Amino acid sequence: MKKLDHKGYYFIAPFFIIFLVFNIYPILLTFYYTFTQYEGYGKPEFIGLTNYIRILSDTYFLEAFVNTWKIWGLNFALQLGIALLLAALFSDLRFKIKGLGFFRAIFYLPNLITVSSVAILFNIMLDWHYGTINQFLIKIGLISQPINWLNQPFTAQVSVALILTWMWFGYTFIVLMAGVSGISKEYYEAALIDGANRWQTFIYVTLPLLKPILLYVMITSLIGGLQLFDLPMLLTDGLGKPDGSLNTMVLYLYNQAFRYNNYGYAATIAYMLFLITVVFSAITFKSMYREAKVPKKRGSM
Repeated sequence: MKKLDHKGYYFIAPFFIIFLVFNIYPILLTFYYTFTQYEGYGKPEFIGLTNYIRILSDTYFLEAFVNTWKIWGLNFALQLGIALLLAALFSDLRFKIKGLGFFRAIFYLPNLITVSSVAILFNIMLDWHYGTINQFLIKIGLISQPINWLNQPFTAQVSVALILTWMWFGYTFIVLMAGVSGISKEYYEAALIDGANRWQTFIYVTLPLLKPILLYVMITSLIGGLQLFDLPMLLTDGLGKPDGSLNTMVLYLYNQAFRYNNYGYAATIAYMLFLITVVFSAITFKSMYREAKVPKKRGSM
């Protein structure tokens, strides 16, 4: 029997050592901190389930949870709607729009800009007194007085959602178009011959065949949306003003850890965020692939 050579394990060992030290160990240590009162220095004080009990009655965390869903919900609805509309237009055999590569590059361009640059740009554009958007709306007569976009809860949330839509709809469009390009043209030609209009073709041909791609877009967007942090952080004072309307779950976690030195409670928020992400991802997956119930025939056993 040939003797196995174990020297290969030495070559793959560095990966596993780095993975254990920089991935697994921090995850386990963070989980331990959820049971402690820890200020970032000294020895953590074990307090059992106190942090978990606190988070269930924490109104600020609940507010951050609702804010996150409001911003992400509006952003995702607009982002997916625009991307689906563009995908339907570019895949329509009647239109035969050329220059898809050019439009892909243009739509994806905002995604390449750093979030800090985007925040500076829109801080200038949304400025109350001298912002480009207010000046433009006043000039065309839509408003008579400047709107303080980032100093009112509703307009601040809508502004962040629209900025995120502008940044990410191009990526969603590219992913959907990749899915559409994988659909055989025979389906569209058959629908065209059968007399289906554009809406019927989109609803009964494109959408069902895009279900795996739509699931991927929904899950990844959900995970990214629940981790919303950088744009609200840069557009405000870091506390989620105005009136806490931009205080997202990750921003609340950040402030608990690095502003108030409450690392134990911040770790609990992190694990609660993980649990929320897993639950809603599972619900999304289940709803997308829910099997239709077939009614039983009469007289069947």
